[in-house]
Amino acid sequence: MTDLSPTPGPLLDAARTTKTALWNDSSDLDELTKSISCGAVGATCNPVIAYTTIKNHLDAWTPRLRAIADAHPTWGESEIGWQAVKDMSVEAAALLKPIFDEHNGRNGRLSVQTDPRLHRDAAAIVAQAVEFSELAENIVVKIPATRVGIDAIEEATARGVSINVTVSFSVPQAVYAAEAIERGLKRREDNGHDVSRMGPVVTIMGGRLDDWLKEVVAREGIFFDMSALEWAGVACLKKAHAIFTERGLRSRVLSAAFRNVNQWASLVGGDLVVSPPFKWQQIINDSGYTAVSRIDEPVRQDYLDELNRLEDFRRAYDEHGMTVEEFEDFGPTRKTLRQFLAADADLDALVRDILVPAP
Repeated sequence: MTDLSPTPGPLLDAARTTKTALWNDSSDLDELTKSISCGAVGATCNPVIAYTTIKNHLDAWTPRLRAIADAHPTWGESEIGWQAVKDMSVEAAALLKPIFDEHNGRNGRLSVQTDPRLHRDAAAIVAQAVEFSELAENIVVKIPATRVGIDAIEEATARGVSINVTVSFSVPQAVYAAEAIERGLKRREDNGHDVSRMGPVVTIMGGRLDDWLKEVVAREGIFFDMSALEWAGVACLKKAHAIFTERGLRSRVLSAAFRNVNQWASLVGGDLVVSPPFKWQQIINDSGYTAVSRIDEPVRQDYLDELNRLEDFRRAYDEHGMTVEEFEDFGPTRKTLRQFLAADADLDALVRDILVPAP
């Protein structure tokens, strides 16, 4: 029987005493079960995580992939691999369903990401988002915050899909995406549908913004206070949360791509979601840290002053720092899309090696 007894610690304290929701950054069932015991009420996933989960559990997934292939003899590697991802998602969603019912759809959701190879085709993204949303009642579907993705986000929302905006690293991406979700929700309401159980979230991958700015500083040989580079993502997350709260946007900000504990600790108290990998949850819970609300504490001004020396930070931090047309050319967007596309190729290769082993 699955053990979901509470695990005391800072994560559980924050989950019980603040509006800050903990989601697990993986749909691995073992990790998710442990994370739920720490107070987690949801889970996220992406192509890299899905591929890694299957690769790390080949003892379980090899026979399952072969069974999928046997049941669908005309399917190619990609169709077989994505069916495995869908099966994984349905199983993880079932684990979260009681939380979904308890929270009336706001939490208890499992994220499934649309195929990154569709990133140029809004209609294809929407069609797959609808398909994925029908896998289980508590699915939330990831769509990238690109020019094409923003259009798909609005349309999929209007069709009743709860969205988790991904490939998002900046305040302008978050605000544009949240406004697209608002338009979709309004269209759905105008058509007589109830949206009260929809649970959209807008991710800012704070750690990936930090990674990019560190890369820029190193590449350009800039004399820089490196400690400030640990705070760029947190600064954008705090600013986006403040804008969402002030404007009454119905999406919640989600903090992802963890690189340091401040990407959780500095956001505690906000009505938002934090989604660290389980290894980070273990670090936090073993720390003895006392969880306190820090969402309203500003990032140190000297860090902001240092970060503002970088054009790409200014683009990410200023609500109007980028147009929608510029999103897909932003450095972290290109880099992350390429990583997600590579993970798709890696999953295809893994399926190929199982079905057609090397001689």
